[in-house]
Amino acid sequence: MKEYSKEKKLLEGLARNDHRDVETIYRENFGLVQTFVVQNNGTFDDARDIFQEAMVVLYEKSKDPEFTLTCQIKTYLYSICRRLWLKKLQQQSRFGTPVENMEDLVPVEEEIEEKAKQDIDFDMMDTAMRHLGEPCKSLLEAFYLQKKQMVDIAEEFGYTNADNAKNQKYKCLMRLKKLFFAQYNKDR
Repeated sequence: MKEYSKEKKLLEGLARNDHRDVETIYRENFGLVQTFVVQNNGTFDDARDIFQEAMVVLYEKSKDPEFTLTCQIKTYLYSICRRLWLKKLQQQSRFGTPVENMEDLVPVEEEIEEKAKQDIDFDMMDTAMRHLGEPCKSLLEAFYLQKKQMVDIAEEFGYTNADNAKNQKYKCLMRLKKLFFAQYNKDR
């Protein structure tokens, strides 16, 4: 239900041309479209153009009081972009190399589902990291994101040696795992 209200708020914001909501829609959805277009003989600029066209369609629909979105914004935009891109590829094939069976290019439904699940998992991990607290959050970021060595982490965080830092990292990781799966099991 929470996700539905967020989607509704974003759509209403788009209809009002609210800069933050437009930016959020763009940030949360452009990556999937870019991946699709680039994997199917397109460029970043092609993806940007296609996405912009889809945003215009969604904007126009959002202003119509009769319009009801029956799927996620992500799914709606992706469907529009996919159609527009495949149509563009078909038009190009009239003047260049023909594109055979376009349905085999990317299995859309599976890709959308996988990306949506991945986004949810990333959001849950982000939430878990925010609730983890210090020094665990900084320690895990130092090791996994900044790729620091245990010796350097021990020195930075004031542990007596790398083994103590490693033990603390393990405890922090178990705590993060517990926070993540508490949220995961609650949402499933």
